[in-house]
Amino acid sequence: MTRSPAEILREYGPFPGADHVHGVTYDGRHVWFASGDRLNAIDPESGRMVRSIEVAAEAGTAFDGLHLFQIAGDRIQKIDPQTGQVLSTIPVPAGNGVSGLAWADGSLWVGQYRERKIHQLDPETGVVLRSLESSRVVTGVTWIDGELWHGSWEGEESDLRRVDPRTGEVLERLEMPPGTGVSGLESDGGGRFFCGGGSSGKVRVVRRAAGKS
Repeated sequence: MTRSPAEILREYGPFPGADHVHGVTYDGRHVWFASGDRLNAIDPESGRMVRSIEVAAEAGTAFDGLHLFQIAGDRIQKIDPQTGQVLSTIPVPAGNGVSGLAWADGSLWVGQYRERKIHQLDPETGVVLRSLESSRVVTGVTWIDGELWHGSWEGEESDLRRVDPRTGEVLERLEMPPGTGVSGLESDGGGRFFCGGGSSGKVRVVRRAAGKS
């Protein structure tokens, strides 16, 4: 396993009326983050909030190329980003505290916070297709170039972890500065991660790896 300090490139926020950042996703144009009672879109160039959708948004967020997916209590909502309409819902996996959410290869991937697991779900039914064990709590999930990453946050320690998608073994860690938590995680499809900052109300941009931008 390789370990290195996370390089924070930029911070967005905090934003008025959004004092907590839960899930984070990226649609190729805007960074979306969940703030409890709405989804908010940020222009990553200007850092300005450009739009909001009023919908329950309490944990992880994902984008499949057409739709947003948002954890809301015991369900995952599929949302039309143009109208804000909830098109359908599926149940979250049984157990305590779901957190991160990602889309990859036709499946949803959801973190289960307290149970330290990552589940692959059928996006139509919510059926669990497979599960991975984590050595720490899971606070965000994303895929990039066949790599599975998740955020973790326990006490004053938080990091981004690349794990083996077959075994859950930790392969790489990017360690956040002390007191800087990760509450949601998304890749931009290249060399950057967008990280929710919990009660700071911020979204932070972290370099994926040395030499990648």
